[in-house]
Amino acid sequence: MPPQNSIELTTKPEAENGATGKLLANGNGNGDTEKAKEDPPTTTLIVPPDGGWGWLVMVASFFCNVIVDGIVMNVGSFLGPIRDEFGVSEAEVALVSSLLSGFYLLTGPFVSALANRWGFRIVTIIGSVVAAVGFFVSQYATSIVFLYVTFGFIGGVGFCFIYVPSVITVGYYFEKWRAVATGIALCGSGVGTFIFSPVNAMLIESLGWRSALVAQAAIILLCIACGAIFRPIQPTEVTATKAADTPADKGILLGEGLPVVYTRPLPEGRYAYSMPNSSHNTWMGANPNYQYPTAAEIFRQGSGHNLDRRPSHTSGQLVSHNLQSTTKKLEKIQKRLAGQMTPDDTIHAHGYPTAHHELNPVGEADEEETENGTLLAAPEQQSVTITTAAGRRHTVSGRRPNEPASSRHGSRRTLNDGARPMYRDDIFFTGSLARIPQYKSQTSLGYHMSVTRLPTQADVEETETEQCMVCPEAVRRTLVTMLDMSLLKSISFMMLAFSGFLTMMGFFVPFLYVKQRAVAGGMADEVSTFIVSAIGISNTIARVVCGVLTSFKNINALHLNNVAITLGGIATMMSGMYITEVYQFTYAAIFGLAIACFSALRSILVVDLMGLEKLTNAFGILCLFQGIAAFLGAPIAGYFTEMTGTYDASFYISGALITLSAVLCYPLAFVNRWEKQRAAKKDSQKV
Repeated sequence: MPPQNSIELTTKPEAENGATGKLLANGNGNGDTEKAKEDPPTTTLIVPPDGGWGWLVMVASFFCNVIVDGIVMNVGSFLGPIRDEFGVSEAEVALVSSLLSGFYLLTGPFVSALANRWGFRIVTIIGSVVAAVGFFVSQYATSIVFLYVTFGFIGGVGFCFIYVPSVITVGYYFEKWRAVATGIALCGSGVGTFIFSPVNAMLIESLGWRSALVAQAAIILLCIACGAIFRPIQPTEVTATKAADTPADKGILLGEGLPVVYTRPLPEGRYAYSMPNSSHNTWMGANPNYQYPTAAEIFRQGSGHNLDRRPSHTSGQLVSHNLQSTTKKLEKIQKRLAGQMTPDDTIHAHGYPTAHHELNPVGEADEEETENGTLLAAPEQQSVTITTAAGRRHTVSGRRPNEPASSRHGSRRTLNDGARPMYRDDIFFTGSLARIPQYKSQTSLGYHMSVTRLPTQADVEETETEQCMVCPEAVRRTLVTMLDMSLLKSISFMMLAFSGFLTMMGFFVPFLYVKQRAVAGGMADEVSTFIVSAIGISNTIARVVCGVLTSFKNINALHLNNVAITLGGIATMMSGMYITEVYQFTYAAIFGLAIACFSALRSILVVDLMGLEKLTNAFGILCLFQGIAAFLGAPIAGYFTEMTGTYDASFYISGALITLSAVLCYPLAFVNRWEKQRAAKKDSQKV
């Protein structure tokens, strides 16, 4: 029998009699019955506080980006001294930089998986120590290969441990202000680029490149303090309780647009839920996230009906005053999480239908028996209770439907860190939630339930018993989700991925060589240092403008991306025409705008093209594409620079690659529409 991998809404015991979910048991043999009351089904989900401690998290993330991206974007300052000391070629010394930036991107999926299990705080602190050690040890380098390992590999992996949590955690804390908060945090990249260009020049000139790396190691350790601010959000508990005044054939939805969960009737009024594939047939022993049910699907499952977007009179109704009430209650939740309400606030939304049940992937479900706990008890009319007290219970998983309350009272399994961050479909979305159809079509609470995937019972048990510490399910499931190669079958995604690959091949070349080319062209060293700083300033301003523009529904993110990257590519190819201050700083401004749009619009483009549930998967694969491209770009540019004896060749290649990446996206909207129409036609033929 395969190991159990169920998802269950848990219940807790109560002392009162005569309430919901009574269990009848023989008492003293005289026909008397003892009524044991059990708690209603509960689940937990993260409701962003939209303020409060989140603003400190935003500031901490900002400084993490200042340090990490500031150092990465200004590695070019070290290449000249390192090349001269070790007597290596341009391509060989450029590989030091490319390894740093490559591992910084390539390890994204693996760092995300670790953060899902152990949290943003621990991962960031570990990354700070690892990167600092790598930079510190680099001062003892005796060869260029030594730097490949310490500076490139160790430093790059450590930076990824800092960067991924710092970007994700801001969106985790914000809903209404997500675009603003994430935009401000990511502006740290441009600010860091601006600051570290003159700082590196000063450190190398006064201390030498070896001691300058030690100074940077000390600066990296400051990320430990920033990581300590990334405390986990305590989850909000959603509890379904009996609503005595709700008719048996009526229900309530927490908002329109929740995904429909189809159930199949089983004997004795029971229902079973199945997932598309068995986790035991996958390479990591887990399914991708989109194959697991959301909190909304589980609550909807319990109604016993196939609830449409517009509920009928027989499948449930949501009257206007209840919708308004639910919205107001969610606002109270957010105030409470932001520290603006008392700890004892409990919010009720009556009439929501659900039932206590377990869920298993397909292949484990048995229509005849409940061997793996896949059968659901007959539904009862319920209501939702949202408990936001400071001492929230973390209660996803627990017992089988027929387990007595007394048998589980002393052995409740909990999930101490609340909901897994990577189990949210929108965790990598950095834009305004108003662009997401699921957010616009339902209430805020309904949205959070519809994008939150629940951990399995095995996941919770591994956490509580500290089993499988090497590769627990929380890690495996995230890796399977982010590295699901079935997305490569999509033509439109492959076009977007190859576009990102080409952009990233040319991305770092200007950062490495724009100063050296300016100095070789006769520009003063103290002036040319600030060309990279100008890229950082432009990047910062453009990120803010790009965020504001994409908040408007009429702005097409793909068109904005294409125009910006095309301008950046053409400007890069023409950047060597005149080595004058005005010309070079103008180029820096255009290039900074281009890379800002490229970075800020990635998640928006994926959601627009592939849908929200594919965002995490797309982010993982894009990290692989862009990481490999970062490995290749700088050494190739260095090779052509040495072969031709001029820096112009590297800029021609870089600009051509960036321009080609934009051209590749020109027909993307048409291809995506064709692909969706083809898929819809195939589905209709199957029906």
